[in-house]
Order: sequence, then structure tokens, then C-alpha cells
Amino acid sequence: MAHHLVIVESPAKARTINKYLGNDFEVMASYGHVRDLIAKEGAVDPSHDFAMHYSLVERNAKQVDAIAKATRKADSVYLATDPDREGEAISWHLLELLRERGVLSDKPVHRVVFYEITRDAIRDAIEHPRGLSGDLVDAQQARRALDYLVGFNLSPLLWRKITSGLSAGRVQSPALRMIVEREKEIEAFVPREYWSIEADLNRAGTDFTGRLHQLDGDKVEQFTINNSETAESASRRILEAAGADASAAPGEALGEGARGELRVTRVEKKQRRRNPAAPFITSTLQQEASRKLRFSAQQTMRIAQQLYEGVDTGNGTVGLITYMRTDSVNLSQEAIQGLRSLIEARFGKDKLPATPNQYRTRAKNAQEAHEGIRPTDPERQPEALKGHLSDDQYRLYDLIWKRTVACQMIHATIDTVSVDLAAGSTANFRATGSTIRDPGFMAVYKEDGDDRAADASERILPPLEEGDQIPLLALRPEQHFTEPPPRYSEASLVRTLEEYGIGRPSTYASIISTLQARNYVTLENRRFKPTDTGRVVTKFLTEHFDRYVDYEFTARLEDRLDAISRGESEWVPVLREFWDPFHERVEEKQQVSRGEVMKARELGTDPESGRPVTARLGRYGPFVQIGTREDEEKPRFASLRPGQSIDTIGLDEALALFTLPRDLGTTPEGLPLSVNIGRFGPYVRFGDQFASLKKDDDPYTIERDRALELVEEKKENIARRTIQSFDDGALTVMKGRFGPYVTDGRKRAKVPKDREAESLTRDECQALVDEAPEPKGRGGKRKTTTKRRGGSSSRRQSAGS
Repeated sequence: MAHHLVIVESPAKARTINKYLGNDFEVMASYGHVRDLIAKEGAVDPSHDFAMHYSLVERNAKQVDAIAKATRKADSVYLATDPDREGEAISWHLLELLRERGVLSDKPVHRVVFYEITRDAIRDAIEHPRGLSGDLVDAQQARRALDYLVGFNLSPLLWRKITSGLSAGRVQSPALRMIVEREKEIEAFVPREYWSIEADLNRAGTDFTGRLHQLDGDKVEQFTINNSETAESASRRILEAAGADASAAPGEALGEGARGELRVTRVEKKQRRRNPAAPFITSTLQQEASRKLRFSAQQTMRIAQQLYEGVDTGNGTVGLITYMRTDSVNLSQEAIQGLRSLIEARFGKDKLPATPNQYRTRAKNAQEAHEGIRPTDPERQPEALKGHLSDDQYRLYDLIWKRTVACQMIHATIDTVSVDLAAGSTANFRATGSTIRDPGFMAVYKEDGDDRAADASERILPPLEEGDQIPLLALRPEQHFTEPPPRYSEASLVRTLEEYGIGRPSTYASIISTLQARNYVTLENRRFKPTDTGRVVTKFLTEHFDRYVDYEFTARLEDRLDAISRGESEWVPVLREFWDPFHERVEEKQQVSRGEVMKARELGTDPESGRPVTARLGRYGPFVQIGTREDEEKPRFASLRPGQSIDTIGLDEALALFTLPRDLGTTPEGLPLSVNIGRFGPYVRFGDQFASLKKDDDPYTIERDRALELVEEKKENIARRTIQSFDDGALTVMKGRFGPYVTDGRKRAKVPKDREAESLTRDECQALVDEAPEPKGRGGKRKTTTKRRGGSSSRRQSAGS
């Protein structure tokens, strides 16, 4: 009997596929990538046409050995990795390794691709194999080489000019620039005052509102009324024109005898359609899961991968959705027919359009998989699978199922009405409303949006006719201020990157994750805010590598890389065109001094000492400094608090940072009590002992009572950990994370394994401590501390150097 080997990336995928193939097939997993660039300089060699030097991924070495062993016994090999560039590259690397080991001989090697893990899809792929696509492999190698060359050359430059641990990336850096530029827009924003005037009205027991639309024959624009005097004057004139009591206070409800009337001058009724959204692609799935489910992009992709690779539904493992890395909104004819049958059976024939809805792919450079993200079988309804899925799996599957079903349903029909109401010849108000005549697809799914204001038209108006006189219950002038653009959420950042054509949807999750891991951005209320490190990195790159964080340049480079995947360009010339000017720029910028990059921001003068106060980013984070290194008296340093930035902090805020350590008096036992910030965060000090502050405690505002609570908690914790105590606590035997130890408060000694901690005598404990090594600080030096306002002297001096 013939024996065929099928290789996929993940064991979950292998288990699902294995049950669809007969006994003459063996399915094995590579556990992801099997080769990667060597982790040192020279992995990509521009001088030899960008030759790339790979090494085996160590964690997968055993699995590769097992695959090679199985290949020797197999009659043929099927490479069944994912149907995108990355999957193609994994298959190519596997093939190269198997050739190097000489286990292929003349065995046929096939490349098979499928976009859903179902019985029919797998068998069809096996029956219709193809060869490896050199164009896709070249495109992936070009991307990998570019990412390496950018990262390996820019990152060390950032380490030398700013601080260690930083990174720059071909797509990561433009994404960071977007976030930083948005923050600068917000900081530079100057609010403008404007006023609206609304009329509270009632007809046949139904309250509704009209908004001032015209005043003295002119259309009311946003800033037509821009101060309280104008708003009050306009309100009194409108009240007079409506026959109401003009002496009533603005916004005050009008009494029965004081009410005027507005006359209906126009009623316009229309119908509008709202069409369903297209099937999900990678980016829209990430955006909608962020909005509706509050999932991160990374979380969305992880769960989608699980649904794609297969879940045990009670009748065996089956792939529930199609491939989740795609830019296409197309659906197969088989899928459309399945959806139409389900819609007719579950929602009625009247919810089906006469012909299937067709969608056009709008994403730039769309080329990944050939279908949108959809359920592999729409008859697998979410409710029926709920008991077999985790909560997150169910919620994401439910989202995908509803979006896919809705995309093949009829449009929603909405009745809209717009009514104009006049106050004499002085003013005209407009009231709008809508009712849903036929929800169509909205009975199943409604797409969310980013930063969407409430739709004032989504309200019901009472029946109104021209000439009707409508009682005016109140006239409400309201003050408003314009607001700055919102910070990016994950959803809006993904959408913006896609609109610019920067990166690929399959990489957005890792880009966002890297920005957070590098401490370039933080998430506040699910919105990205750049850190000082992120700002400094962006400033350096935009000033010295402006072309390489330019949005249009990055998008054009994406176009060139896509042309390689389509066989329209050779990859080496594309890399050469990028590398030569980039390398020249890197060499040129080696001469930029660290002082120029990390230039301090001047805040003013310290009133106590008369010395300058500055803010800057140091190796250990952002800080403020009083004085300079040239002063006879040493400079003083203090770290910024969470939420503060070197770009926005003011002089008063900076000086307040130097109030630490704060003296809080004494404990009931008479020990000195103070609060400060140390290397490991804020703490309370009582005598020679320390208690960390909790998350919600602020060292600048904490009171003595709260500090004493933390001291008591610390004492109780010590008591629970104390095994023995000698000399009034001067010498103790404690329970430790790695076993019991003896300490005199300064030195520590492990309790020998052959001794019970409870049985140690005082003399034995003293002997262990005497023999213990001296405690060491950073760099192996003996720990020393110097009290300075604002924290550790040694740390701050390092930060400011």
C-alpha cells in the first residue's frame, strides 16, 4: 500500500486533517517555521545579491528530525501549509531541509492549498496539487530581508543614540508615527466655543426636539452663535416671535400661559436603504471584534486560528471558518447557495435578494486568499455549537456567522422624515426622525463604527402636517466646545493603516503588540497614547530617516513587494533600490550625537536655587532635573509620574516631583515613617523596613493613616513568613520563595538542606549569616544609598548622563 506524508504547520490542524484522509496518509506538523535567518550580522548579504543565510529553528529541531525520518519511508510528500506567502515560504524551507538531508531521492513533492479545513476541501486539494510558487517564496524572502536590514541597522542606532532595548521596523515605525502625530494634534488643539438652540416640542402626547436651522433667513452654521450673549439674544427674539414669554430664563420650562407655538412649514418623507456590510476580511474582522467584543487584534487572530484549524463539535474535529488571513470579500458559489438556503428557511424568502449580493474588494494590494472569512457550513449555527466552544470562540464564531449570513440578505428599508417649524419670520427649526420599515439584514447583524456620534435622526416623530401649530415647551440654548480628534483605538489604527496601504492585515496584530512591548505606546481607555520613549524614537526617525517613516513611501514599497508575488518584478533589484540609499543614510547618521537626540526641554527656573529646570528622556525613563552637570552643586533628578510627559509637563508639576521623600511622622512604636519612590516603585519606610504602595496609592498624596495600614499588612506578612526570631527580630529565620533562609536585615544565608529551619539555634544562625557573602547591587558593587530629594542619586545620575 502506498504511503503519503502530509506536512502542515500546527498539530491542531494535523489532527483535523488526519481524519479526512485514509490510512495511506500520515499527517505531521512542523510546529510553525522550521528555518529562520541566523541571529547575527551578515544573515542578509547585500554584497552578494542579498544572499540569505538560514539556520534551523532550534525549538523545532526534533520535529524536523521526525519529519525527515517519515519522509524516508513515504512514497510522496504533500506540503499543506497555509495558502499565503508565509505558508509558501514554510513549505519551501521544509523542502530545502529535506533536500539537504538527502531523504527525498526521486519522491514526488506536491504543494496543496485549501481555504477551509473540511472533508471536501482537503480531498479536493490532495487531488489537485501544484508545484511551489517561486514568486510567492521570493516575495516572502524579500519582506524578510527588508525587515532584517531595517531592524538590524536602525535598532543598534537607536540603542546608541537613545537607550537599549529599542527597535525600529519598516511598518512598525510609520504606525508609531501615526500615533505620535495624532497625540501632537490633540495637544495643539485649541477648543472653540459654539452654541446650539433646541426647541422642546410636543404633539399628541409625544415629545420631540427641533434644532435651530435658520436665523433671520440665514442658515445656522456651527459657529454662527459663538458666545452666551448672542445665544441669549437669539433665544429671546425666538421666544417673542413664537408668542412665548420672552422674560423666561433660557432653558426654563415654559408654563401653560407662557408657551408659544411653532408652525409646521414643511414635511418631507423619504425612504432610504442601508446595505449589508461585505464578508469579513482580516482587517475588518480585527476592527469589528475590537468594537463589539473588545478583543485585541492579537486575541482575534489567535481565536480565529483555533476556529480555522478545527474544534471538536461532538462529532469529531472540524474547521469552523475559512482561512482568516485574507483580503478578498468574495464568496464561493457553493457558500452563497448554502447561505441563501439557510436564510430562506430561517428568515423567510422575502429576506432574500433576487440575485446574490456581490462585493468588491477595496483593500489596497488585495491578493491573499480567494475568499472572505466565513463559516465553512452556515448550517452550523452558533447556538448549536455553544456547548463545544470556549466563551471567546463562541463570541467570535457568532460574529463571523452573523456577518456572513447578513451579507446575503436584503437591504434594510428605513422611512425618514424631516420637518421644518417656523417661529414667525425670525427662526426656523428642523426636526428629523426615522423608523425602520423593514429591518432586512439588520435583523441579524448591524456593523459598528469608530468614534461614531449618536444619530439624531434615529428617533420617531409624531404625525405632522404643514400648517400644524406645535406648542413650544422650552427653548434650550446649550454651550459646546469643539473637541480634538480622538486617539487611535486598535480598530481605527488598523483601518488607517489599511487605508494608507501600509503593511499587510496579517501583520497588524504583531505590529500593535510590538509597539506595546517596546513601551512605545500605552493603552488608556482602549486608546493608544505614545510614551516619551515612543515620542523620542519617532522624532529621531522623522528628523533623520524621514523617507523611511513616510506613509507614501512605505505604501509604494508594499506595492513593489506585491508585484514580486505576482511575478511582475524581480526581488533582488527591489531590495537593491531600497538598500543602497538606506545604508548610506545609516552610515551618515552614525555621527549624530546622543545629546542632540536626547535634547532637554527647558521648563524654567527653580525659585529656591535659581538653577534651570529641564525635562528629558534618560536610560531609565523620563525625568526632570534641577541644575546642570557644570554646576558646583550636583544636579537633582526626579522621575516623571505615570501620565506625565516631557513634552507637556510644566514647571510647577516638575517642582512637585522633588517633594519626595515625604515625612509622615512616626509609627505608634516611634519609628520614623516616610514615603518615597525607589528602584522597584513607591514605598513606605518605617524604621529600616519597607512596604510597597498598592496600585491606587499615590506617594505624593498618601496620608499617614493609609501608610500605617500598609505597614500593618507588611508586619502581618512578615509574621506569617517568620519561622524563628532571635534578639528581638535582629536575627530571623524566614520562609522564602526558594526555601528557608536566615537574615540579619542586611545579609541572607540559605538554610542547609540537611537541616530543619525550626531546629536551628541562634549561634548556628549567626554563623550562617557571618559566612554569607556581602549583598551586591548593580554591576557587582556593594549597595550604598544616599538620601536625595526625588529618589536614588545613583540612578538619576545615570539617567541624566
